[in-house]
Amino acid sequence: MKLFVSDGNPHCVKVIAVLEFTGVKCDVKHVNHEERVVPYLSRPALPALLLPSGTHLFSPNSICQYLIELNGQESSDIVNQWLEWEATELQPAVMQALHMVVLQGKGAETPRVLQGPLSYLDQSLSQRTTLFLTAEMVSVADVVLWAALYPILSDSSLVSGNQTLQLWFERVGMLAACVSAAQTVLQGKGLKAESLKTYLQRQPTTHHGQGQVQGRGTQPCNSPEGGDDDDCVLSEEEIQSAAVTWGKGLADLPMVPERQHPILPQEGKRNVLVTSALPYVNNVPHLGNIIGCVLSADVFARYGRLRGWNVLYVCGTDEYGTATENKAREEGLTAQQICDKYHAVHASIYQWFQVDFDFFGRTTTKKQTEIAQNIFWRLHERGFLLEDIVEQLRCEACQRFLADRFVEGTCPFCSYPEARGDQCDKCGKLINAVELREPTCKVCSQTPVVQSSKHLFLDLPKLEAELEQWLERSTGSGDWTANAKQITRSWVRDGLKPRCITRDLKWGTPVPHPDFSDKVFYVWFDAPIGYLSITANYTDQWEKWWKNPQQVELYNFMAKDNVPFHSVVFPCSLLGAQDNYTLVNHLVATEYLNYEDTKFSKSRGVGVFGDMAKDTGIPSDVWRFYLLYLRPEGQDSAFSWVDMATKNNSELLNNLGNFINRAGMFVSKFFESCVPAMALQQEDKRLLAQVGWELKQYINLMDRVKIRDALKCILNISRHGNQYIQVNEPWKKIKGDETDRQRSGTVTGVSVNVACLLSVMLQPYMPTVSHTIRQQLNAPPSVTGTLLQGTGNFVCSLPAGHHIGTVSPLFQKLESEQIESLKKRFGGQQPKTTAQPDVNAQPATTPASGLAAQTAVNGADAERARELTLAVAEQGEKVRTLKGQKAEKTVIGAEVTKLLELKKQLSLAEGKDPEPVLTKGKKNAQPATTPASDPAAQTAVNGADSERARELTLAVAEQGEKVRTLKGQKAEKTVIGAEVTKLLELKKQLSLAEGKDPEPVLTKGKKNAQPATTPASDPAAQTAVNGADSERARELTLAVAEQGEKVRTLKGQKAEKTVIGAEVTKLLELKKQLSLAEGKDPEPGLTKGKKK
Repeated sequence: MKLFVSDGNPHCVKVIAVLEFTGVKCDVKHVNHEERVVPYLSRPALPALLLPSGTHLFSPNSICQYLIELNGQESSDIVNQWLEWEATELQPAVMQALHMVVLQGKGAETPRVLQGPLSYLDQSLSQRTTLFLTAEMVSVADVVLWAALYPILSDSSLVSGNQTLQLWFERVGMLAACVSAAQTVLQGKGLKAESLKTYLQRQPTTHHGQGQVQGRGTQPCNSPEGGDDDDCVLSEEEIQSAAVTWGKGLADLPMVPERQHPILPQEGKRNVLVTSALPYVNNVPHLGNIIGCVLSADVFARYGRLRGWNVLYVCGTDEYGTATENKAREEGLTAQQICDKYHAVHASIYQWFQVDFDFFGRTTTKKQTEIAQNIFWRLHERGFLLEDIVEQLRCEACQRFLADRFVEGTCPFCSYPEARGDQCDKCGKLINAVELREPTCKVCSQTPVVQSSKHLFLDLPKLEAELEQWLERSTGSGDWTANAKQITRSWVRDGLKPRCITRDLKWGTPVPHPDFSDKVFYVWFDAPIGYLSITANYTDQWEKWWKNPQQVELYNFMAKDNVPFHSVVFPCSLLGAQDNYTLVNHLVATEYLNYEDTKFSKSRGVGVFGDMAKDTGIPSDVWRFYLLYLRPEGQDSAFSWVDMATKNNSELLNNLGNFINRAGMFVSKFFESCVPAMALQQEDKRLLAQVGWELKQYINLMDRVKIRDALKCILNISRHGNQYIQVNEPWKKIKGDETDRQRSGTVTGVSVNVACLLSVMLQPYMPTVSHTIRQQLNAPPSVTGTLLQGTGNFVCSLPAGHHIGTVSPLFQKLESEQIESLKKRFGGQQPKTTAQPDVNAQPATTPASGLAAQTAVNGADAERARELTLAVAEQGEKVRTLKGQKAEKTVIGAEVTKLLELKKQLSLAEGKDPEPVLTKGKKNAQPATTPASDPAAQTAVNGADSERARELTLAVAEQGEKVRTLKGQKAEKTVIGAEVTKLLELKKQLSLAEGKDPEPVLTKGKKNAQPATTPASDPAAQTAVNGADSERARELTLAVAEQGEKVRTLKGQKAEKTVIGAEVTKLLELKKQLSLAEGKDPEPGLTKGKKK
């Protein structure tokens, strides 16, 4: 574990203090304020804790809670409440006070800013009979609050009064942990520390004060980014207005009618058509797929219905294409049977996640064929289709043309090594599969060949001008996410090219043209038409939605990789058809959701997939909440079991659930389940205004599809509610005189009405919890259709005299043992056990020329090898990323060990000897009896020792890794030089073991053999013919290795694409020079795929 802190950062005082207090062992590294320690964040976030798993925590209080649990302690509810109060109430006020004192010289004004939270803390301490906040002994809550207040209270001239608070501050400050933390971060100087001023000068000015609705305070791990909503100071007029609205009641508000199918556009209504990207039928969706399209769209559709919009939400499975054919072959079923099977799987998963489609259909229907062929003919008749000869990749091993997604290779634009046959996930550019360098078939890993075939193209250049005019209107008036705009702009900026719309497949929508009757439509022409055909299967009046742009607003939800096809290709198809089609008004695209520190992988058992979530015992509403809490709106995010437990236990259990349960229990316990009379005071009206403001922010954000940020408003309201209850203490006042009992009734009545509002705001996010709250409160049905109308109406929906139902807890704590078990369960299956080959087997019994036979002898498992090859690649990338982040050596070492173990298992799966060291030094071949025509035997003639070569190959790889690590750590040149010398010596020994000349430099530049007499099978002689320069090659080999390391480091640091691109260009140039120095063709890609 490593804790990153910066000098002068007051947030770091608390984490250092808690680290010292708990005694947890952890390396502490001081970095500057601007350093981006957490690679996937767009801004610096300190303090940050790097966990052994590679996950980062970057909320100070989350780090503190993690350290507490790591020390074997368990946070009590009261400790958690104080930590929540510190983050949301105290910390914003302290930060504003620090800005005023240190940067603005307004020390005299700080008491006004701090009066509220300090008075509350002083009052709470005064009412306790213990020396500290929670007990007679100091707790983590004391340490955290002390650390937050240290810069301010260390200067007694700033704050007067609050004697109990001052005494408590002095007692806690005597702890060695607190003294050490103050000295480490602020040099023990408090406000006078120069480092504090330097830190504050780099931070935005914060605002906080009485009657003010504050924002996040500190941002927890995986929390919503700050929205556009700045802190709001409520005026007296706004407070009184909130009280007037409250008094209106439900009777004064319009009702939203129940849904009646079929839903059709209506005059005078806002008609909203919602689609989510059609999931491929042959894949079981994982959490990233679910949040990327169907769940996000579901939340927005539910919200739209609450707003009174006329909403239709359609989706379905995309069922045509090669992927389906392959899946059918794997499972021994027909393509249609596979579609039927997995369509039911998808429907079941979405039903469990409570995704409320109006209709969930599929693309293998007559309507799909009818509508797709109609659009095709309209494009053909209007001259928007072209014919051309296409070079396609065909896999001879699989005996089929390869669909784009079944080809992988190196991107011709940015050299990303895992680009797909249709698009590069890194640079986002469209690719024709034949343009890929070093393509491989993803089914069998063989190299495909290029064959020609006649196809039809959509003439995108001919439609480009019309597309640009439409894009300008749509992106200007609609809510397109930033990534959707950026991706679309890059496509149009680079110039559109004709796009092939047909494929040489069997399973698909048939092309109706007689010259192309043996082909089907390409999936990215055909699949988006599925939105239309699915709607047509829902209602025969589908054209009222899809050919009605004047009345209908279309929202498309998807992940970012689907953007070009929805913003360019599909709109061009509809524009070219010239049939008044409804085009997308709002394109909402997410970034990617990863799993812990890697990618989801069904084959390797990594990550939670839709059909597994319900087996965890965690309710679907909690899954929905957490996925929406970390929805990757502005950047990639990562699912984390630890973080999920933290959010469940803090946000749901201790914040939201705690408030709603307390409000209901007070009504049940103190007022016989009958809402008491409410006599509003100024404090109550202020709460109404705060809640009303958060409601307006919620509506503003949700209207703009800021789903994750809007969730923050719900949690803010429950925090306000908890604070309101805590300050007013109705459980005490109910025992007092008549005035106190009346005050208890008012606080209870207002609180239970806030809970009722929360039940409605929660409905799009957690439908079952929302329904349960309304049941417990016996809320009138009309609340769901009235409170979110217009700009929001926080009215008294549960008036005095209203009887509530039985109140019970809404959430359960996720225990650490349960989370650890789930984390282990979904962290990846142990690789299959493969019988280890007999190292003493005689190779003479295996045909030297038969690779397949050799594989069979050694017990190879081709499918397992493919899985492990991917695992090795991912683990290697993880190791490089950790090195780029300069992670702890123990962390890197653990991951390297995993990598070596995976490589060992890969050797077994490939039928190789995973432990060559066992037979070290033995030579099993007799050179004298080896025919010269056998390459393997020729090696033996040249004095090769194949087993020794294998050992040295591993040694060279390990030493190379050591050199790269030292370079990544910026070690001294002398140290690196010594290790490079060892590396070169190992390479020399490897050359000897392989029967090669270890010192070709002696004959540098000379050509000792005539080309005509050089055997083609002798690589060394052939190199000489081609004019190789071995000394130059060695220099360039080192240069390529260094530049490659530089590129990997930049990628690990998530550097800008332009920076990485420049370094990749340098790397490619070095590789080209190396090829020349080795006597190879530096541009093999130019003749790639040609047949002799």
